[in-house]
Amino acid sequence: MQPEPILGGHTALVTGAARGQGRAHAVTLARAGADVVACDLCRQVDTVPYRLAAPEDLEETARLVRAEGRRCLVRIVDAADPAGMERVAREAEAELGGVDVVCANAGVISFGRAWELSEAQWDDVVRINLKGAWATCRAVVPGMIERGRGGSIVLVSSAAGLRGYPGISHYVAAKHGLVGLMRSLAIELAPHRIRVNCVLPGGVRTPMGTAEAMGRWLEAEPEAARALMALLAIDLVEPEDVSAAVVWLASEAARHVTGVALPVDAGVQLR
Repeated sequence: MQPEPILGGHTALVTGAARGQGRAHAVTLARAGADVVACDLCRQVDTVPYRLAAPEDLEETARLVRAEGRRCLVRIVDAADPAGMERVAREAEAELGGVDVVCANAGVISFGRAWELSEAQWDDVVRINLKGAWATCRAVVPGMIERGRGGSIVLVSSAAGLRGYPGISHYVAAKHGLVGLMRSLAIELAPHRIRVNCVLPGGVRTPMGTAEAMGRWLEAEPEAARALMALLAIDLVEPEDVSAAVVWLASEAARHVTGVALPVDAGVQLR
């Protein structure tokens, strides 16, 4: 008899699920036994200097989740839209029995010194990265509390959630904000047996991490390039390495782990 998957009987909601880290998180959670609610904006944002996901990317994520033998509810939605995320939470409860694992992963980046950023650049990065995580939690947490089964929330921050980097102050501010949000939520939700943690990747091999715009920023900001260099002998972390940490944090193996900011960065924080 095969052992029960470590997340068997769970439903996980993943934002930014159409590709990159989000797709890896969705597929790895499915492989661990969870049904998946896969959400993504699936359209371009004017201030983002690389191509964002399209609806067909999200459908491919759904295909990969279903290939693992799990159900997948697909929704094109702005993670930073509270009403939209509340609608997704209701539909997840009706179709999959409610969410008990959250991976708030949606995020974008753009580049420029703090005084050179446009208001739109600032607003888009802070809104999608930080407000998106808050709106996702705001939508899902009431149902988690009502069902009384506990749960796990994992916010995807960044190496930039613990240190500063030049040329991305809005991104740094948003990712620091995620760590603060996580810590407050961990305290608020502990009585309900809902654990809240962050993963903090460094450079990851994703469309964002390998975009030409990212390369231009690193060339223009050698201090940032040095600070983001992995201590281990790799160039970039693979998305699946981050996903492994997400699954562990969501599982019973981490049942006493809450309020933790966990770097998955090949030693970047030690530079």
